[in-house]
Amino acid sequence: MSGEAAAVRAHQGHPHGPERLCEEGDRVYSRAVRRGRVPRREADAVPCLLDLALLHPDPDDMDWLLPTAPQEVMTRLLRELCQEMGEAHRRMGSALSAAGRYAGLGGRLRPADTAGAAGGASIRVLDGLPRIQAAMDEASAVCTTEVLTVQPGGIRPEHELSEGLPRAMELRRRGVRMRDLYTHVARHGQGLLGYLDLMGDAVEARTLDEVPERLILFDRSVAFVPANSRRTLALELRHPALVDYLATVFERLWRLAVPVGSPVPAPENCVPGVSHRERSIAALLAEGHQDAAIAERLGISVRTCRAHIARLSERLGATSRAQLGVRIAHAGLDRPPGADGLPA
Repeated sequence: MSGEAAAVRAHQGHPHGPERLCEEGDRVYSRAVRRGRVPRREADAVPCLLDLALLHPDPDDMDWLLPTAPQEVMTRLLRELCQEMGEAHRRMGSALSAAGRYAGLGGRLRPADTAGAAGGASIRVLDGLPRIQAAMDEASAVCTTEVLTVQPGGIRPEHELSEGLPRAMELRRRGVRMRDLYTHVARHGQGLLGYLDLMGDAVEARTLDEVPERLILFDRSVAFVPANSRRTLALELRHPALVDYLATVFERLWRLAVPVGSPVPAPENCVPGVSHRERSIAALLAEGHQDAAIAERLGISVRTCRAHIARLSERLGATSRAQLGVRIAHAGLDRPPGADGLPA
């Protein structure tokens, strides 16, 4: 059966994926795992198990079905999730690039031309750091529930954390919950650890190998994103569809991220001597990124990035950049940590 036909059949009778089986499907699959196989007739009522490749015919006896190993199912789900997140990253980058291009056209329109149905602009261009800060202060002052932020780059400078501390303390006083996403590198900054200790359970922070561009979202009603590389232009977004999309991206990244208080898990099937960060660099090299772009995405300096590449070349026995790419692929390091096992 083709993948399209299987999808139609699964949708008609069993509208779900392997991450959420129907009750009967879960019962039959669990029995197959425990016993090693089940009679084909037991799966007649749950075609989803065959459509989703959780069961497959026993080549020695076609009247029986064998289960796909749970570890393989888990790996497949995580790989699909990582691919989905990669696509979300690319779509977000494209959307922000387009917004930056259109930002320069804003001055040609009268305010009424960009007004939403409620009389306020759904997308507003903020020009200059004072205006950006004033708009965020205004949104923070009326925030009542939650603040979601994505903080790219490496270790957060202590002066940045100190400048934002009064606003964060006021939000905490009003019972607002805050969740922050950083890169793994940010874990090494004492300023961030001190800030989290001071804020207590009002702030929860998690980290990833890399995160998209800066995002600040108040009460899922207004979001702020940069509109140029120097961050002297920003977009204030109040359109419900845009804000919902950014909130969804944040939540999916949040599920993949590791709490700051927990160690970053070592990826499965890791090459001995290759660190977690070097594996992340290897995956980005395999995608064709240059040193500066890799350093920016992982929140490290170009010099540190090149030092990791040199150690990676030595570990894999590569004597040239081209050979390093081949060795990375042969070693299975051309996927980011977490793409072939437990998420990192």
